[in-house]
Amino acid sequence: MDKKPMSIADNLKDIRTRIRNAALASGRAPDSVKLVAVSKTKPAEAVAEAAQAGQRIFGENYVQELTDKAALVSEPVEWHFIGTLQSNKVKYTAGLVTMIHSVDRFSLAREIDRQWGRLGSICSVLIQVNVSGEQTKAGTTVTEAVQLVRDIAQLPNLRIRGLMTMPPFFDEPERARPYFRELRELAGAIAMEKIANVEMKELSMGMSGDFEVAIEEGATLVRVGSSIFGYR
Repeated sequence: MDKKPMSIADNLKDIRTRIRNAALASGRAPDSVKLVAVSKTKPAEAVAEAAQAGQRIFGENYVQELTDKAALVSEPVEWHFIGTLQSNKVKYTAGLVTMIHSVDRFSLAREIDRQWGRLGSICSVLIQVNVSGEQTKAGTTVTEAVQLVRDIAQLPNLRIRGLMTMPPFFDEPERARPYFRELRELAGAIAMEKIANVEMKELSMGMSGDFEVAIEEGATLVRVGSSIFGYR
């Protein structure tokens, strides 16, 4: 007899257990790691199903898809923007997203500041760092990150909460470890600078294939999609 396929609720339960175990194995409190369910290309119904199973934070990569989906989801969810964001699309995310993970240049930060300023609100952001140096990946460089943080920290309607990275894709999760470690060490170095309005409390790193290693290296936000919603 064919085995019944796992539901979104089943998948979430499994991921939460793995997050908990990875945190405990690292000597960390399980609630120090938050799950961002990456719902890009998935319908609003899938988001609603995950929300009904207790998931609260959802990550989207495309502005149009985010705005369309958010209009259809009535559950009390929190949207994070995790993809490449063009400055001319920022206005559509203003007031809709709780956090932007992918701020990698001052011009983008300035536009976020302007749009949230119009709402009289503050946007939490993470600075995306291209730790691997891959040409195909977005993100500021490790060497330029501290100055970018200093510049963005001057903007009144933004708060830098930490860093984000995407390592190269590996079949072996362990090979991603040095990249996660480097981001953690960079966050520590930035924290030592004691820049006003800057926190290094959040490290957004780790996806379906390697989030346990990322947690061992200090991840506080793990971005998991296919292991929850299935492959696209």
